[in-house]
Amino acid sequence: MERQLNWGLLSTAKINQALIKPLNASKRTRLLAIASRSQSSADAYARENKIPRAYGSYETLLADPEIDVIYNSLPNNLHAEWTIKALRAGKHVLCEKPIALSLAEVDEMASVAKETGKILAEAFMYRHHAQTLKVKEIVDSGALGKLQFIKGAFTFTLTREGNYRQIKEMGGGSIWDVGCYPISYARTIVGEEPVEVFGWQIEGPGGSDDSFIGQMRFANGVHAQFDSGFKSPSRSYIEIVGSDAVLKIPSAFKPGVKSDVFFVKGEKEEKINISGTNLYLGEVEDMCDSILLNKPQRITLGDSRGNIAAILGFLNSIHTKMPVFL
Repeated sequence: MERQLNWGLLSTAKINQALIKPLNASKRTRLLAIASRSQSSADAYARENKIPRAYGSYETLLADPEIDVIYNSLPNNLHAEWTIKALRAGKHVLCEKPIALSLAEVDEMASVAKETGKILAEAFMYRHHAQTLKVKEIVDSGALGKLQFIKGAFTFTLTREGNYRQIKEMGGGSIWDVGCYPISYARTIVGEEPVEVFGWQIEGPGGSDDSFIGQMRFANGVHAQFDSGFKSPSRSYIEIVGSDAVLKIPSAFKPGVKSDVFFVKGEKEEKINISGTNLYLGEVEDMCDSILLNKPQRITLGDSRGNIAAILGFLNSIHTKMPVFL
């Protein structure tokens, strides 16, 4: 029987709630500890979520010798710093997306992971879901014909002004928060990195973008277009266009246990039913597979680096007002 991996949550961020259920559901994981910047906050969170150990500092959590894996859900600007500290403390790390805010940070994180022999993965939950795997299978089968164009969006209405998601210095902006998803999706479907990107933004009160529109060109001739934003109704779709057919994914980034995609050829539309699991369980099990069974990670650090490079290219194009070649 495989041993259980003890997990610790680095912060009391809202996104933790999405991971608590699968951590409790998996037979290979045990949610053992939570850390906050204050003991009272950690204690309250631990009581509410039935977590055995509560620490009033991040350092104390990393010093716990029984913790195997850290889930880093801190704000974007703290991902690299605390992931590196966790790796050096002998912990494996599942780090929320975006994994970092610069290529230098990604490279240092990858170097430390290699040096320490620990697993580091970026938490793009949709990549592990049966829906995404099925979409990739359909595209790779040639059922759409020659791949031509990918279009997507991830938007929602952010009601609380001044949220860290809007503060530029904290890695805020819709492209970092949700635009990273359609960028990642397009790269995954095409199977290579874009060679040219260009974007437009609507700047928000915190100096980052409240809305972003981007275009990508790949060397094989495929083009992709997306928009992301904090000021629009909820949208999270992908549409993949081939020379013979179109594949529509209405809920690309947050599919349910059961989801539908639509294969459109001529006047005929076929609904494809897909059964999956809890959206966040896949990334938990992928970590367990990598740590306990030495299986390859679905999202490699090279893959994560490619997504960061594309995002940085888009942001550079905002300043230059010119396409950026990657």
